[in-house]
Amino acid sequence: MSKRIYFNAFHMNCVVHQSPGLWVNPDDQMHKYTDLATWVELARLLERGKFDALFLADVIGIYDIYGGGPGAALRQATQVPVNDPALLIPAMAYATENLGFAFTSSVLQYHPFIFARLISTLDHLTKGRIAWNVVTTYLDSAARSLGLQGLHPHDQRYDIADEYVEVCCKLWESSWEDGAVVRDRLRKTYVDPSRVHPVHHAGRYFKVDGCHLSEPSPQRTPVLFQAGSSPRGREFAARHAECVFVTGPKPVVSQCIRDTRERARRMGRNPKDILFFLYAKIITADTEAAVQRKYVQYLEQLNYEGELALFSGWAGIDFGPIDLDQPLEYVETNAVRGLMEALSAGGSGRKWTLRNLVKGRSGVIAGTPERLAEIFQEWVELGVDGFNLGYVTTPGSFADFVDGVVPLLQRRGLMQTEYGEGTLREKLFGKGCARLPASHPDAQYRADNGSAQEGPHS
Repeated sequence: MSKRIYFNAFHMNCVVHQSPGLWVNPDDQMHKYTDLATWVELARLLERGKFDALFLADVIGIYDIYGGGPGAALRQATQVPVNDPALLIPAMAYATENLGFAFTSSVLQYHPFIFARLISTLDHLTKGRIAWNVVTTYLDSAARSLGLQGLHPHDQRYDIADEYVEVCCKLWESSWEDGAVVRDRLRKTYVDPSRVHPVHHAGRYFKVDGCHLSEPSPQRTPVLFQAGSSPRGREFAARHAECVFVTGPKPVVSQCIRDTRERARRMGRNPKDILFFLYAKIITADTEAAVQRKYVQYLEQLNYEGELALFSGWAGIDFGPIDLDQPLEYVETNAVRGLMEALSAGGSGRKWTLRNLVKGRSGVIAGTPERLAEIFQEWVELGVDGFNLGYVTTPGSFADFVDGVVPLLQRRGLMQTEYGEGTLREKLFGKGCARLPASHPDAQYRADNGSAQEGPHS
């Protein structure tokens, strides 16, 4: 029996996500990113295609490494201007019934007490279809904009994130008991006060002394996504993540998956409780000739300046002065270390150059539906569970996938034909799994296990 593959659409609330220059294509509609109808129509398309979720990326800084300033990013609308992803979700959820919504939020941008309420609100409004992509922030411009002198050191950012997740989970899991909301009209009592408890947390980075403001939502804790692939990032994923976003060549991705699962096993988790999603930018058509035409057009419209602005921001290195044909070597920076590890000669076994990268070859999967199905299965054999599908133009790339690839995958038993019942976590992990499994380290904070207020940072 074929293994069911998971599919998310990878998007961002901006003009240009990861294909700089393609906004000039008449088929691309992201110049209307401020129009709510754009997002509602996308959500309906994805639900028609039985996608598991829409995964919304985000940044809270500007790409100002390349050329020593933000000019390139601004000229090419490269992830700027960018609007808040969370505010899109209620409208899209109202227009759909089953599609999940994962959104990115940095541990820098909200105090965990406020963020916990935001998540609970969205989980209520979507009837349990929310996931949180936990990020530590890699843009120094974000830290400066928030009043910091700069980013904390790479590994310390994960220490902060560990405590941030701990505080949020204490609020979600321990503050309100399951029976706290009684809605007793006769006694004129909505909440039983004896079943609501303050969280007392005094850690290195955060302090909270109070009750969670929201009553328990369908999932309590949202499905937890994470995307760090450095050793410290994999340690964080092994502890917290239920879904991990991976990218890079096959040897790097395979090693990352094996290492993360082994780390999770050592923490007492079932390694299969973590799903791994590979980034793939899809180009597809009915014939190889049509695929090649689309691919050539994509390469012709890609903007080098916008691409280099992205890569410089991700790597924390100004690639402007570097020869486009020089093989990349690993350099430890304070930005996305996993990227340089994956693309450097030492990390992947392939000598990537900037020219190869800016020509859009990294992460692109092009082919007919039959060829894409073969490629997906090859990755699944390496341990990948699903894919975060990026686009060349939107909604066109997703429409091509829904109309051309999805029916083939469904016939082969590789993609769901109907949604499962329940919350997003249940749709991913099975009926009855609405909440974190008991083996998950963050389940220790539940009010019913006697350790709700204690944790490694307390």
